[in-house]
Amino acid sequence: MYTKILYSTGGGIARITLNRPEKRNALDQELIAEVKDAVAVAGLDAECRVVLLSGAGKDFCSGADLAGLEKTAQSGVLDNMADARNMADLFLMMRNHRCPIIAAVQGRALAGGCGLATACDIVLASESAQFGYPEVNIGFVPAMVMAILRRSVSEKAAFELVATGEIVSATRAYELGVIQRFYADDQFTTEVESYAARLASKSASAVMLSKRLLYQMDSMSFEAALEAGVQTNAIARMTEDCRHGVERFLKK
Repeated sequence: MYTKILYSTGGGIARITLNRPEKRNALDQELIAEVKDAVAVAGLDAECRVVLLSGAGKDFCSGADLAGLEKTAQSGVLDNMADARNMADLFLMMRNHRCPIIAAVQGRALAGGCGLATACDIVLASESAQFGYPEVNIGFVPAMVMAILRRSVSEKAAFELVATGEIVSATRAYELGVIQRFYADDQFTTEVESYAARLASKSASAVMLSKRLLYQMDSMSFEAALEAGVQTNAIARMTEDCRHGVERFLKK
């Protein structure tokens, strides 16, 4: 079905693997289209509770494919906007997905690859992983991902990352808030699988409502956010998961 990614499911987890290890999983339009399709398929799978995004080989994703960069330099503004919008659409799909999406980052996550990781709801990394937005070094801007990065780290941290193009370690990325957890390299795969399984065991409706409410609050006033919370609170009480959870709690 796919030529540039791998897709499999099991245990409530949909696994999407960028599968261009010979290109360090560089992004081109075909790969992005396949990831978009797989994300959509996972959303329609009633058994799916978590989406796990990773990269084959040594690196998560090195950013845009060099052939794509060359094409960009020769394209007009409308073609470039369409090209950029393809990636923006993927970020929006991930943001609106009913399931939490985890990025499992080994090796390098750079430029668009770092953006793809940051677009996930949770980023887990191996201790030796590296993150960065080096676009400034070729006079380019990590434009779409800034909408996500600005919401993930402080304003000054976001500016330093995009203005200097510095490549940072997993430890530094954790300190900045770019990633949520990092693990020793030799334990990374086991820890990621364990984390994903634990998340998949949680109430699907509660996690979905929590994700939706959290991101809806981005542009809300305090009063509007509270009102959205009131509505979500009432909806959550009516779900089967909540009713069963309350019953189990009371029996204790």
